[in-house]
Amino acid sequence: MAEVSNKQVIPREYVTGFPKESDLYVNSTATIKLKLSEAPEHEGSSKKLVLVKNLYLSCDPYQRLFMERIEGLSSQSTSSYTPGSPIYGYGVSGHPDLKAGDLVWGTTYWEEYSRIPEPEGLIKIQHTDVPLSYYTGILGMPGLTAYVGFYEICSPKKGEHVFISAAAGAVGQLVGQFAKLMGCYVVGSAGSKEKVDLLKNELGFDEAFNYKEETDLNAAFKRYFPEGIDIYFENVGGKTLDAVLLNMRVHGRIAVCGMVSQYNLDQAERVTNLMHLVYKRIRLHRFSVRDHYHLHPKFVEFMLPYIRQGKIVYVEDIVEGLESGPRALVGLFKGLNFGKQVVDVSA
Repeated sequence: MAEVSNKQVIPREYVTGFPKESDLYVNSTATIKLKLSEAPEHEGSSKKLVLVKNLYLSCDPYQRLFMERIEGLSSQSTSSYTPGSPIYGYGVSGHPDLKAGDLVWGTTYWEEYSRIPEPEGLIKIQHTDVPLSYYTGILGMPGLTAYVGFYEICSPKKGEHVFISAAAGAVGQLVGQFAKLMGCYVVGSAGSKEKVDLLKNELGFDEAFNYKEETDLNAAFKRYFPEGIDIYFENVGGKTLDAVLLNMRVHGRIAVCGMVSQYNLDQAERVTNLMHLVYKRIRLHRFSVRDHYHLHPKFVEFMLPYIRQGKIVYVEDIVEGLESGPRALVGLFKGLNFGKQVVDVSA
């Protein structure tokens, strides 16, 4: 039974405020025995642990939430990262307990090799004629999130007016392109000129703006949506949501995917226009992609032809090696990534 190096990314302590690279460290001395499977972790459990070799790791804003101590959540919900143990998130892995060469995507740990309960969070990859890194993004959790949130939750119709915050991110860039395929008018916000140019010139958005340059978001929405917003795909929260609510049409729909502006705050910014949900009979639906994994085969069959025909563009920002992981993850909250942030640990 071979014992090999198993480099890991580990949190030092729980985090408050904006995370720093120094909140995470790379443990280069850990090792692991390459035993394919083990007995159940707990007496009486039917789940065995399986070994995977991690190839690509996904950097996602929600991971910031797990860096702080989370009280009162059940194990079926989620739990904080444990200081001294590897952080977890979505990734693409080789799975030697299946057949040689088989690949999976799902929840894994930030390390070279992981032992995880089977079949929790593992979906076998059936199509390998596209980049494997896509299963951290366009064909993985972010892609499924965009698909479910837009098509299943928002029930779009041709000609509707759609706004997407954090539109250059892993989810937002897909929602915008889905909306254009539906024949909608689409506007996105992002945090730099380069990202705004990406939305308008490469991803086909009708309009886009840099929210950092807007001193009055309400006025910005009235400029881009003089007749109001039908669908808002919510990734940011805070002041953006507050201003959007003033500009929603009657019977509008909001899919709440995330609220990244809130994740690093000790006290969440106050949203003051929530009564517009009542005035305008707006449907606001908070959803978790975990509840929709059964749709993944349908989603992949929908998405693959668009990818293969070049009808949907997907932008990735890939860094090499676990050593780059802390910088890449923390960089999300400074807007340093350009497209879907991925850590390549395949070497």
